[in-house]
Amino acid sequence: MHGVKLFTGAAVSVLLAAIAGPTPALADTIEAALVRAYQNNPQLNAQRAQVRSTDENVPQALSGYRPKVALTASVGVQYTDTNITSGGSPTQIVRTENHGVNAPRSAGVTVTQNLYNGNQTANRTRAAESQVSGSREALRVMEQSVLLSAATTYMDYLRDSATLEVQRSNVRVLEQTLKQTRDRFNVGEVTRTDVAQSEAQLAAGKTQALQAESNLVTTRANFRRIIGNEPENLAPGSPVDRFLPGTLASSVSLSLVENPNVTAAMYGIDVNYLQVKINEGALLPTINFQVAATQSYEQTMTIFRSFGASAVAQVSAPIYQGGAEYALIRQSKENLAQQRLNLETTRDQTRANVVQSWGQLQAGKAQVASAQAQVTASEIALNGVREEAKAGQRTTLDVLNAQQALVNARVALVTAQHDRVVASYSVLSSVGRLSPQVLGLSTTTYDPSVHYHQVRDSWAGVRTPDGR
Repeated sequence: MHGVKLFTGAAVSVLLAAIAGPTPALADTIEAALVRAYQNNPQLNAQRAQVRSTDENVPQALSGYRPKVALTASVGVQYTDTNITSGGSPTQIVRTENHGVNAPRSAGVTVTQNLYNGNQTANRTRAAESQVSGSREALRVMEQSVLLSAATTYMDYLRDSATLEVQRSNVRVLEQTLKQTRDRFNVGEVTRTDVAQSEAQLAAGKTQALQAESNLVTTRANFRRIIGNEPENLAPGSPVDRFLPGTLASSVSLSLVENPNVTAAMYGIDVNYLQVKINEGALLPTINFQVAATQSYEQTMTIFRSFGASAVAQVSAPIYQGGAEYALIRQSKENLAQQRLNLETTRDQTRANVVQSWGQLQAGKAQVASAQAQVTASEIALNGVREEAKAGQRTTLDVLNAQQALVNARVALVTAQHDRVVASYSVLSSVGRLSPQVLGLSTTTYDPSVHYHQVRDSWAGVRTPDGR
């Protein structure tokens, strides 16, 4: 078995840029993959559409400040047959008959302007603006989720492809080992048991290679689903520690301020508080000012044309409406209390996520160093066992076990490198800073305020700003 050497190339060290060295020309990078996911991921684009839909709540609320204009018109045909009796005595009775067909028609316009409605319009507008802010934070949540999934999938593919190469190389080594064992069996140096052990180890190695290939196929499908293209010639990925706070305490403090789940819950409190005020406004008087004008023709047989105009101030004050309005107020107050508790739950969960991710990152750093030492020691041990086996001090099984230990060590190193990078992205996400701006990605960032300002003061029109 002298000269048999297990694969020791880039598959083991491909995951980390610091280990693998310079990036090959024309290689796909993790930054480029993140850009494609940020631009094209359908789940993220659907969330952006949801934000644009929420923007329309603001002009809907602002419509309460604007006048309402209604135009009415009517035209038709009517038949009239009347017999009118007048006079004070039988000798003075006068009967007048009026019959015929006329075509009544009219047109009118009514303008109504609300002057006061218990501040419901103002509160609805503020609530809609808080909903917009909350939807933007929900978009940040989705952006972070997609970017983290893209980074994880990118590293998953590097890990699984490296693992597959290690397993395939192991199969090649085991095939050569089996050939050499059979040759030694033919000359009487080993027994049939040694051959059987080599055959069993080769079969196990092939099983592991097939499993690694199956895992890679699954990861390739996830890569296509999240990032949007087939993985090809991937460059090593590197951690993003440079964007992280220096300590766990500062990471926790930052997450309670910048994590979009926390900020979205804060805006949720504003929305629920304003909903209480809106429901309370239903108990207050409403004042409207209405102007109307009507032009009519042939409304009766005797009147050919008439015109009327009015200007009226209307005041209405609810006294009792069955109690539903009071139930709505109580219900909205409970919803507000619930949202405040949800905020505390979100903060606790965010804090726990940061601590967990931070711990995984620190463990990942130690695991990479430990796995590298394990690989080095396993290589030395394998070479030593081979030399001892040549001298008759070790059996074929000892060599096979040492070789499997080296394979396991290389797979552990690949996994540790993967976990190290993913953990750094996970910490950045839990803090709330996993964004194209922080990562410095070469892409135009989506600005939800552009659409908001395009539609906020729109008085009319059914076309969206993009022309639909």
